[in-house]
Amino acid sequence: MNGLHELEKYALNYANEAVKLDREGLRDQAAEKYQKAIEVLLKICNLYPNTPQSRIYLKYIESYQRRIKDIKENREDGLELSSVNEKKILLQKEKPGVKWSDIANLEEAKKAIQEAIIYPVKRPDLFPLGWPRGILLFGPPGCGKTLLVAAVASEIDANFYSVDAASIMSKWLGESEKNIAKLFADARKAAENGKPSIIFIDEVDSLTRAFSTEVGGETRARNQFLKEMDGINDKNKKYFVYVIGATNKPWLLDEPFIRRFQKRILIPPPDYHARLEMFKIYSKNLNLSPSVDFKELARKTDGYSGSDIRDLFQTVQLKIVREFFSNPKADDPNLKPRPIQMEDFLEVIERRKASISQEMLKQYIRWFQQFKAL
Repeated sequence: MNGLHELEKYALNYANEAVKLDREGLRDQAAEKYQKAIEVLLKICNLYPNTPQSRIYLKYIESYQRRIKDIKENREDGLELSSVNEKKILLQKEKPGVKWSDIANLEEAKKAIQEAIIYPVKRPDLFPLGWPRGILLFGPPGCGKTLLVAAVASEIDANFYSVDAASIMSKWLGESEKNIAKLFADARKAAENGKPSIIFIDEVDSLTRAFSTEVGGETRARNQFLKEMDGINDKNKKYFVYVIGATNKPWLLDEPFIRRFQKRILIPPPDYHARLEMFKIYSKNLNLSPSVDFKELARKTDGYSGSDIRDLFQTVQLKIVREFFSNPKADDPNLKPRPIQMEDFLEVIERRKASISQEMLKQYIRWFQQFKAL
């Protein structure tokens, strides 16, 4: 992989020169260096498409292309790097509309989160030794990690900061640690004013994994994140700032980050009873025939993720709508599609299999057995 390392060094040098020139106001020269960095990063992505860094390098390329465009269109604006949509990208607050009751099953995960977040917010006097403020949710894609966090934020009426780790790491070189510091400062300020803050970092492994070569100051960003995590975990501070990380690849996390997440919770695919509950949720606005047997469907969808089940119901409904619009009189508002039959579900199940393999599940269970902390 020496060729890869050499290319990464070239990209780093061009990018650092570009940022330096940009800060000095030499924008035309900066644009040339950004373009050279783009060319090298594109070469890396083409020659080494399977390298784990390629997704982040594509983010860098997009950022540098945007910066070149800004330079060409705003040559006299003197735009500061740290002001490029920074709040919009990193500190965007969302108001989750998810209720605790919307989560089917996941009882073990719910219990762990209640103990770490909900109980301390309601009765902080019962926690003289403090409480866990770093929580890691891991498991296969589409099993409810994001939904669970949104429900918790609604339960305690928290400010909810939803952050894509790759967006942090793909900002201008040298700015990643500043973005992290500003994110935590904003969350702390809100918490000190009496409202809990939840920082939800999706794909947290993008932020924490150890790359072979540093492109973009990842070491500084990781150290800043560790520093901020240590700050919110100070037992003497009683404000409510929580960091919840989600990942589909927990084995890519390095040990310092694993330690900062005092709760490490596996979010598995829904079990039989959870699938039954999900069927009720997704079918409440559908016209089902009495022939539809949820128990039989639950047996046939063993291993399906929550998103697999949602897609199953959506595909069945689309099948009915497609059939309805094949009727020349479909525009007549008095005509309605036929009810969904059990056969419709069985036909779609035959064509849509689970997105999670048994080998993948075993890998998550092995990691959980080694690092679990409920």
